[in-house]
Amino acid sequence: MLEFILASTDAASEAPSFLGQLGSTLIFIVPLILLFALPYFMNRKRDKQMKEMLDNMKVGDNVRTIGGIYGTIHQVKDDRITLAVGPDKVKIVFAKGAIATVENTEDEKTLEEGTDK
Repeated sequence: MLEFILASTDAASEAPSFLGQLGSTLIFIVPLILLFALPYFMNRKRDKQMKEMLDNMKVGDNVRTIGGIYGTIHQVKDDRITLAVGPDKVKIVFAKGAIATVENTEDEKTLEEGTDK
């Protein structure tokens, strides 16, 4: 019986030291996990927004390509987009992924109609 009491006292005295080691390890590991997890989830959110933007493009939208070319969407077909560029409306074909931003032309038309009246 005395051996059991001594054994349990030894185990109890080792518990705080184990918890102390566990705490110091967590203090080191948690920031590392956050360092890699936060950018991952932020990139997923940005990728989702980009995919949604590309899927919602329609004829007549004003866009800017990743190369800096501004134009109006003339045709959307699968993974290709035909842009009308410049005053002569030259048609250029781009990959859908080459579009950096899409501007909503309906908002611009509403603003223009409001200023003309």
